[in-house]
Amino acid sequence: MIQLPCPWCGPRNVTEFSHEGEPATRPDPGTATPEQWRGYLYFRRNARGWTEETWYHSAGCRRFFRLRRDTVSNTALPAGERAEGSA
Repeated sequence: MIQLPCPWCGPRNVTEFSHEGEPATRPDPGTATPEQWRGYLYFRRNARGWTEETWYHSAGCRRFFRLRRDTVSNTALPAGERAEGSA
């Protein structure tokens, strides 16, 4: 079972959350090209190792928050914390 650390509710089962993906900067609607919109909407790094992600606690406090997650081991930490031995 994977547990995620909700900043407001504490550790909860991952089934209570929805994954919103890696944070991305939204392009300016007035000046963005179609290629920039495609990149924003569809392309993510999908990196192996530690990454920052946005999650939504849909079955709890109904808030968005960010956390750091190791995509190999599924270890999750609050966004500001670092795991031992991680960059």
